[in-house]
Amino acid sequence: MNSVILVGRLTQNPEILELDDNKKVTSVILAVNRNFKNPEGIYETDFIRCILWNSIAATTTEYCHVGDVIGIRGRLQTSKYLDENSKIHYVTDVIAERVTFLSSNKKKDLPKEDADLLEEMT
Repeated sequence: MNSVILVGRLTQNPEILELDDNKKVTSVILAVNRNFKNPEGIYETDFIRCILWNSIAATTTEYCHVGDVIGIRGRLQTSKYLDENSKIHYVTDVIAERVTFLSSNKKKDLPKEDADLLEEMT
């Protein structure tokens, strides 16, 4: 089973791209705190790239901003590429299947019916 659940803060404002085939995509970096302290007594943070497609990308771009807390449920996907020196590099991303807005200011300002609809879309 390939399943990932993350809760963290956006490190940048999402920006949507529309591809030639009319698909929409955005990538976000999610700052996720670890649930244990390091030897110095500090909670470390992982910065995880997540890819969002179509309606999930559009609603996240519209309603979320840097610093907002979101939850992402998705799957891991690994790809590889060759650099200019013919060295192989591997990249692992989270492909979002569901996004939950946990502290988006715009969602708080929406009427309840719209907020519920927005939650269903993501």
